[in-house]
Amino acid sequence: MWKQWLIALVMVALAVGGAVIYQKLDEGTLAQDGGERPASAVNTILPRLQTVQDVVRAVGSLKALNAVELTTELSGRVVALNLGTGRRVEQGEVLLRLDDRQARADLQVIEAQLADARRQYERAQRLRSNNSISQSQVDALRTAVDVAEAQRQSARVRLENHRIEAPFTGVVGLSDISVGAYITSGTTVTSLDTTDRMELGFSIPERFLGQVSLGQQVKGTSPAYPDRPFSGQLVELGSRVSELSRSLPVRALIDNPDGLLRPGQFMSATLTLRERQALVIPEQAVMVRGDEQYVFVAEDGVARRVSVILGSRMPGLVEIASGLGEDDPVIVTGQDRLSSGDRIRVLEDDKAIPDNRFVTARES
Repeated sequence: MWKQWLIALVMVALAVGGAVIYQKLDEGTLAQDGGERPASAVNTILPRLQTVQDVVRAVGSLKALNAVELTTELSGRVVALNLGTGRRVEQGEVLLRLDDRQARADLQVIEAQLADARRQYERAQRLRSNNSISQSQVDALRTAVDVAEAQRQSARVRLENHRIEAPFTGVVGLSDISVGAYITSGTTVTSLDTTDRMELGFSIPERFLGQVSLGQQVKGTSPAYPDRPFSGQLVELGSRVSELSRSLPVRALIDNPDGLLRPGQFMSATLTLRERQALVIPEQAVMVRGDEQYVFVAEDGVARRVSVILGSRMPGLVEIASGLGEDDPVIVTGQDRLSSGDRIRVLEDDKAIPDNRFVTARES
């Protein structure tokens, strides 16, 4: 039994001795280093002023500014066709003409009847001046002239309906009509779209309503042309906010001078609300803990933690709304291992900073 007690005492003595030796060694190390941990190597930058844009991003579909399905009002045989898919036509240009010989003959008959009715009416007026005819007979002949004029106008409309003209300047769509084909009234001949400028509809979240106004710049991108941006401007604002999406429908006109965009095409839109000068830093410098966003600033060889309020974000950059000044050197590398008050050693390594347009802050 006494042997077990002896072994236990020896183990306790060894443990106490080891702790004392470790403490002495640690104290010696701290004394050698001046009582502080080694300085952490970091890189810093100075915030810089840059033009910052507040933008809203959305998606929508394109529509032609003017779009129509051209249909026939009469039945008949096609005798002339001026349709070409994708061809640009001017307003008033004849696109299709039906056989109108019967309509022309009917118009000639009615014009002859009108001329005869006018002659009879003029003769009746002369006779009336001599009291050779009653006023009622003159009135009846006047009515006959009016009826004949109305019939002539109706015949002219029927003749005009044998042809289809472009109601506005645009691009012709697909058509299955051929010369010689007999088509009935209501047959769709083709489509016509105005494509010089396209209408893009999208929605703006209601929190931005105070910053939205007509004429603001809109940039559009299409998956069909990923490397080509399309420019336009906001032209219409909706009158009601959607209760479901809490957003306001708006419309923009997108320039399409080369005719690349087509109605129904999907497009992403970026609406620029306002531009201003603001401080920006690399996004990699910002740390997040819970609801707090902060950075570390180099100050007299020591890292100081500073809470910041962020604004707009850009590729690789972020706006500092408050918390920093232009002369505050912000730590951009090694900050994830720092605590406020830690000693730091600033390195001169421009490659550590992603945007070489920043000014590197160096400490002596």
